[in-house]
Amino acid sequence: MEHWQDQSVILAVRAHGENGAIVSLLTHDHGRQAGYMNGANSKKTRGTLEVGNIVDAQWRSRTSENLGTLNLELSRSTAGRIMQDAVKLAALQSACALCDQALPEREGHPGLFNGLCALLEILESDVWAPAYIMWEVALLKELGFALELSKCAGGGNNNTLAYVSPKTGRAVSYEAGEPYKDKLLPLPGFLCSNGGPADDQDILTGLQLTGFFLEHWVFAHHNRGIPEARRRLALRFAEYFDKKQNDNLRDTDSLGSELHAAG
Repeated sequence: MEHWQDQSVILAVRAHGENGAIVSLLTHDHGRQAGYMNGANSKKTRGTLEVGNIVDAQWRSRTSENLGTLNLELSRSTAGRIMQDAVKLAALQSACALCDQALPEREGHPGLFNGLCALLEILESDVWAPAYIMWEVALLKELGFALELSKCAGGGNNNTLAYVSPKTGRAVSYEAGEPYKDKLLPLPGFLCSNGGPADDQDILTGLQLTGFFLEHWVFAHHNRGIPEARRRLALRFAEYFDKKQNDNLRDTDSLGSELHAAG
């Protein structure tokens, strides 16, 4: 009988039969694992089987090659803490979907597990968006697709990095890249080694940057392409960005009208 117990993050839950589910996990010591859980539709279990929850998992099987059965005990609920924020919830679902579909099964990634747990906690804060993009950069590196964003690929000034080569994933300075900017990807400043805080436009640019390399490097040969949850995150943030800009514009117009009337 094969058996292990490990701290895990729930990546995906797929209904199986009348009262069961196949649960995909990212574990600390055993990589991405899947198992069958009975009673998945019960009221108690449904609260545990939410994507992003951290659980204590016990897995058993007669042989290591079989699917095995799971027993899960909730350690920390994540989705419930950010349920009211659609964009943060989309980020949680995106991160879990990327791990579920990109990581080879049963290949250890303890660093990525710790990074995902840290991201799930940071989603409750105001700096969640740049942290999410930095997590995707780390995911690319973990999968063997590291971006080089600390120095100019063309020998230019490392303090003025502004672009990224879509072919190599290497940064290019403003001076070296300006003649070819139509063929390069914009690099948000917060991803540079000397970068500062990120505004909403930087986040949108960052999501487009990492999304490009996820789609063209990691998921280029996957039948389904980049996970739908990742596409949904980019769309949700773009909608949030547009709404915020429109609200600011209306506020400015309203203030101008009030000042005109007062004058």
